[in-house]
Amino acid sequence: MPKIPDREYYMAQALVLAEEAAAAGEVPVGCVITDREGNIIASGRNRREEDTDACAHAELLAIRQACKHMNDWRLEGCTLYVTLEPCPMCAGAIINSRIPTIVYGAKDELTGSCGSVLNLFEERYPHKPAIYGNVKKDECAKVLTDFFKHVREK
Repeated sequence: MPKIPDREYYMAQALVLAEEAAAAGEVPVGCVITDREGNIIASGRNRREEDTDACAHAELLAIRQACKHMNDWRLEGCTLYVTLEPCPMCAGAIINSRIPTIVYGAKDELTGSCGSVLNLFEERYPHKPAIYGNVKKDECAKVLTDFFKHVREK
């Protein structure tokens, strides 16, 4: 049985997407979703500005792609890796798609819903994923800090 790469590997893949988002003028958030064997089956990066769509968050785009790949709205056995702690909208999508594991990088003190502002997964919803935070947190935070520093300098 092949060894599944570690969390840092998948977060590095999500970071590449975050950097692509930053280069496109988007808030740099990237996301990948793996199946139970560790294959990346979906990816997304923020596209709110490009798509003029408030819902074009990295997680939502990746979840839509993963559902198509799996031919099911239930993403049981999958793991979602995202560079920034999910917001309430994305946490809701995670709950509704039944993703069992979330791995995130940097905390989001403004809208983070895995514990920074609140933890939606501790509420009385029927689905409670395992949450692993702070994976490559310094690299994830730096992409965001650099992006907003550049925006302020403009």
